[in-house]
Parts: sequence; structure tokens; C-alpha cells
Amino acid sequence: QVQLVESGGGLVQAGGSLRLSCAASGRTFSSYTMAWFRQAPGKEREFVAAISRSGDSTYYADTVKGRFTCSRDNAKNTVFLQMNSLKPEDTAVYYCAGSPSTYAALVYNFAPSYGSWGQGTQVTVSS
Repeated sequence: QVQLVESGGGLVQAGGSLRLSCAASGRTFSSYTMAWFRQAPGKEREFVAAISRSGDSTYYADTVKGRFTCSRDNAKNTVFLQMNSLKPEDTAVYYCAGSPSTYAALVYNFAPSYGSWGQGTQVTVSS
């Protein structure tokens, strides 16, 4: 399993942008399908975005499509989430997650599909 550490969260006004990073340890990062989930207080963890091993394919929740972009740099063992046009309802703890399965072999928007998780980073969007 890879070890994951998120960074880049913070407080931003509505309409602003943030870029989250998730650094992975280990030499097998490029063989992991990666994803971002988020959890707001009192709510269940929800899928945000996923990216294939090569980075060629990305998938987004409808709530963030067109505003968020997921990318990865396998040479730097890092996955990113660029968040633009942020809304107060985007406020949550954001987690990155990884699975050694290929995208086609897992339910990419289902949290139990992923065995590696970071500790989370708080994103707060003020109105």
C-alpha cells in the first residue's frame, strides 16, 4: 500500500480557487488508480474525482464537473485537484485515495474500492 499525504487546503472566498496535492510514498504510485473524496460535517463521504494510472482518463462527480480538474505527475508521485469557482457547498475535508486495481476493475466512485487513504485536508469556502 502507498502512504498518502494531502496538502493545500485552506479558507477561500466563494468564487476562488485552491489546488490540493496528495504526495504518495513508494515506488508503485504509477500503478495506482487515484481518487479524491470529500466529507462535510454530518454527511457521508462522497466521490469527487478519479484518475487512471496513466492520467489519460479522469472522472468527476456531477457537482464538480467543469470546475475541478484532477491530474497526476507519476514522476513526482503526486496527484492534484485543481478547484476553481469554489462554492460554500464545497466546504469539506478532502481525502485522496488509491487502489492498485485498474480503473476498469473497480467501482471508481465507491469509497471501499480504495485501500489507501490520506489523513485529509480541510477546505472551507466562505460566502
